Amino acid sequence: MIWGNVKYIDHYKGISHALDVALDYLAAGDFKELENGKLDLEAGVFVKLLDQGLKNSRDWEAHKKYLDVHVMLRGTEQIDLNFIQNMKLNEFVEKDDFLPMDGNKNSSVVLTDGDFLICYPNDGHRTAVQAGDKPETIKKAIFKVRI
Repeated sequence: MIWGNVKYIDHYKGISHALDVALDYLAAGDFKELENGKLDLEAGVFVKLLDQGLKNSRDWEAHKKYLDVHVMLRGTEQIDLNFIQNMKLNEFVEKDDFLPMDGNKNSSVVLTDGDFLICYPNDGHRTAVQAGDKPETIKKAIFKVRI
C-alpha cells in the first residue's frame, strides 16, 4: 500500500512503467469535470471515473492482476485496509479480477481532494466508507494498472 497526495506524485515514479503511465496522467491536469466512465490510457492501464455514494458498510476486495490507484477528486472517503492473509478469502472471480473476502479492518485511511491510495494484491480494501456523520457523494478516479 502507498498513501500519498498528488502534490508529491514524483516521489512514486519509477516503480514500474505501467504505474508511471497512470501517475503521469494524474499529474498532467485536472480531470474532475470529465464524464463518468472508463478511459484506456495504454495497454494494461485504464482509469474509471465515477461519482459514488458513501455507506457505513461495504464489501472487502483485492485483486490479483491489477493494482488499484484510488484518487479522490472531490469529497472525503474512508478506505478500510487489512492484509489478505488476515481475511477469510472467498472464491476469486477471474473475469473481473475480483477477490471477495470477509474480516475486520486493521487500519483505515481517509482520502480528501488530491489524496491517493495504491493497493497491491496483498492489500485487502473496503472502499466508499463514509468518513464522517454526513452522507455525501464523492467524485473519484480509480486507475487499474496491470502487474
